[in-house]
Amino acid sequence: MANPSSHPPQKLALLPRLVFASRWLQVPLYLGLILAQGVYVYQFWVELVHLIEAAFGNQAALITLVKSSGYQAAAILGTDGKIVGYEPITSLNETIIMLVVLALIDVVMISNLLIMVIVGGYETFVSKLRLESHPDQPEWLNQVNASVLKVKLATAIIGISSIHLLKTFINASNYSDKALLWQTVIHIAFLLSALAIAYTDRLMHPPGGAGNGH
Repeated sequence: MANPSSHPPQKLALLPRLVFASRWLQVPLYLGLILAQGVYVYQFWVELVHLIEAAFGNQAALITLVKSSGYQAAAILGTDGKIVGYEPITSLNETIIMLVVLALIDVVMISNLLIMVIVGGYETFVSKLRLESHPDQPEWLNQVNASVLKVKLATAIIGISSIHLLKTFINASNYSDKALLWQTVIHIAFLLSALAIAYTDRLMHPPGGAGNGH
């Protein structure tokens, strides 16, 4: 018996061909994301160079890091208990280093998220990348589909939100209780959303079920 997969593909009518070809309109979107990732790479190296320069005593780089990280020095109180100024920052301290390193990790995690969207999205919605024989093919790309991609993206967003929340807690003295509460609530909302997406995907594709194609 002839293998059905060996049959030549059926030629589509004009309208179905046009509708199916519309997927290529997404290519400029993915190219735009690649450019955005390039901007993140540039920002990463700018922050890293500032950190290295500040470590060697460059005051201009130190001031730039303090502004970008949102760090606030200890307040100086007047006799009436009101803030009259802040202690000068003359060198790196552990808190500034932690805030900058967390910002660098944040950039890396967002870059990973971009890679998942670019590679997984193109593979799922535009065209096959045909990386089966490539030694650097990502392992997760073998099982990628719209549902798996949503779960991975939700997990990545939780990781990014965790980094932002940790940065806030390290620098908590510069935030109001209301801001801390809302950031925590938003992070929990991201976590619950990811759990809901994963649970829904598990209901639609149970392990060992027919939907897995095994």
